[in-house]
Amino acid sequence: MTIVFLSVFLYALYELSSIFMVYYHNHQLLADVQQIYGDTEMERDEEEEIMEGEVREQFNELKEINHDILGWITVDDTKINYPILQAEDNDYYLTRNYEREESIAGSVFMDYRNDITSYNPNIILYGHRMKDDSMFNGLDKFLDEDFFYNHDTIYFDTMYESYEAEVFAVYNTTTDFDYIQTEFEDKHEYGSLLAEIQQKSKYDATVELGMEDQIITLSTCDYMLDPDKGRLVVHAKLVKKDGT
Repeated sequence: MTIVFLSVFLYALYELSSIFMVYYHNHQLLADVQQIYGDTEMERDEEEEIMEGEVREQFNELKEINHDILGWITVDDTKINYPILQAEDNDYYLTRNYEREESIAGSVFMDYRNDITSYNPNIILYGHRMKDDSMFNGLDKFLDEDFFYNHDTIYFDTMYESYEAEVFAVYNTTTDFDYIQTEFEDKHEYGSLLAEIQQKSKYDATVELGMEDQIITLSTCDYMLDPDKGRLVVHAKLVKKDGT
């Protein structure tokens, strides 16, 4: 019996050690890319004019690491400070980091239907909800009323432009609600989606929304409503920074 217990203990220890090493490797990898992005962001001249269609300086080195990197997302007082990737489908970066290595943490990635070189009414980002609080696990902080109202800005950069996104909704839902819709028959259909999103939100925001506005949608898994189809969603209105 002692041998059985010891075997079980050693196996559990091995599994925990393996998980710890995965988290540690992911943390180190993300720290490296955050250092690269942070250094170039600090060095960039804020007054420098960016020509239309020109890749912004802080993305040049990132593009050399992986051409699929096309943006950056930051949320204050969370661990969300990550590169955004995009593939030809929504599966590839579910299980790969920004160096294209297999990883249970995956990457933060943009819906393959979005195109940052053209107008997108609804830009969608996905990320796992990791137990070490990495990736999009920090989105659950928006479910707290104080956090929601005191962290009303999400910082969203693309290769070409920079935005301060005004948070206007957070809610738990399932994939039965098509909050990731990217194409609309007309502005009124888009306006109907915006109205439904605001109705679902746990809190009311003072952000003014119109059918001409672009939004960013942050989506991660959630188990409150359904173990498979449950999602936690945060929406924000995109406001372009001047000079970017």
